[in-house]
Amino acid sequence: MNLETLILAAGKGTRMKSKLPKVLHKIGGKPMLCHVIDVAKKVGSTREVVVIGAGAEQIQKEISGVEFVLQKEQLGTAHAVLSAKKNFAGSTGTLLILCGDTPLLTSELLEKFISAHESSKCAVTVLTAEMPDATGYGRVIREDDGSFKKIVEHKDATELERKIREVNAGVYCADVQKLFNALEKVTNDNAQGEYYLPDVLAILKADGEKVGAYTAEYCDETLGINTRIQLAAADQIIRRRKIRELMENGVTIVDPALTFIDCDVTIGQDTIIQPNTYLEGKTTIGEDCVIGPDVRFTNMKIGSRVNAQFSYCHDAEISDGVTLGPYVHIRPGSKIGQNVKIGNFVEVKNSIIGEGSKLPHLQYIGDTDMGKNVNVGCGTVTCNYDGKQKFRTQIGDNVFIGCNTNLVAPVKVEDGAYIGAGSTITKDVPKNNLAVARARQTNIPNWNDKRK
Repeated sequence: MNLETLILAAGKGTRMKSKLPKVLHKIGGKPMLCHVIDVAKKVGSTREVVVIGAGAEQIQKEISGVEFVLQKEQLGTAHAVLSAKKNFAGSTGTLLILCGDTPLLTSELLEKFISAHESSKCAVTVLTAEMPDATGYGRVIREDDGSFKKIVEHKDATELERKIREVNAGVYCADVQKLFNALEKVTNDNAQGEYYLPDVLAILKADGEKVGAYTAEYCDETLGINTRIQLAAADQIIRRRKIRELMENGVTIVDPALTFIDCDVTIGQDTIIQPNTYLEGKTTIGEDCVIGPDVRFTNMKIGSRVNAQFSYCHDAEISDGVTLGPYVHIRPGSKIGQNVKIGNFVEVKNSIIGEGSKLPHLQYIGDTDMGKNVNVGCGTVTCNYDGKQKFRTQIGDNVFIGCNTNLVAPVKVEDGAYIGAGSTITKDVPKNNLAVARARQTNIPNWNDKRK
């Protein structure tokens, strides 16, 4: 059966107290709305339509790969769904309705939910959960035989109904055409003066249609995010899931409580992650690495057998067998070749470092194309900026650069060249030449410091 998804993401999220639309707040390193879109795709959704309102322009700039529908006025969840009626005019099959602020839903839960809906031949099925504290949630009222009766919003519920812990999780499966036909009958005769989507269930039931309720095994998966406190709690849940997944797949995480890994990060088998490590964005790490302590990788591509500690690296590539740290900064556009050693207090920016080269300590290498087996002395700087433009430095294979060398770009040092310590190189150095560019030393005998 065809499955399409409608995601409700038009709310203002006033309790977040933020200029950013609620559904763009991140958990596990990406906007919560992206989590909802991703889980819909995982369960086989062929199309995702997102209803937006507050912060619509920001959401459209941030999110791609979906259709957007604008709800100009936020008049309730039923009104939000009805805003997308034209989008589903030709649709048949099942419509999955999700909320953009429920990012903890798992594909396992939704697969069971969708299967239960379709096998029961219900016109609509609602996902429910048993909450320890049901305050604020719509309560699920059941018949004496346990079948679904109705949903009562918290503000409209009686004292007795408020004691019920089974709540509406805001997730629905429905026959798409039956749903939209019933939506036309929803009214706003309630305490909030809004058009409630749960009222559709009672309408369909009154029309003789079968309505079902499926209860999630774990209530945490259905949690909605309305405050910064809930955002932080959800972030912890997502990160615990990710760490568990990695450990189950052969990654050693020494201290999970002090390790922060975004949900889209991938790590190979037998890699060890030390404490105080942050792996962010689309970072990928190979096998048999030791990462940390005190490492932050953002959108990095890391090979196998890499050893990194006390390093910040972002939007760059590091090949197999590289050693980093301590106190290394690898900046965007850099590609570090195999078996390179980058030691303490080194910064590399928009540069290619060839296989086997060594940057042991105290260097700035910017806008540089460096060959293989280059040894860079302590204190070396590539002077890539003249105040107006950036220029590149080219260094060949098997070059030896002495300590405290300045390479003033644009400049080329050819294969096998040597540069004497303390040199400022402003001209190209030919192959196998020794370049020395420093003032001749003068010793003055019998000199007395007149200040003494």
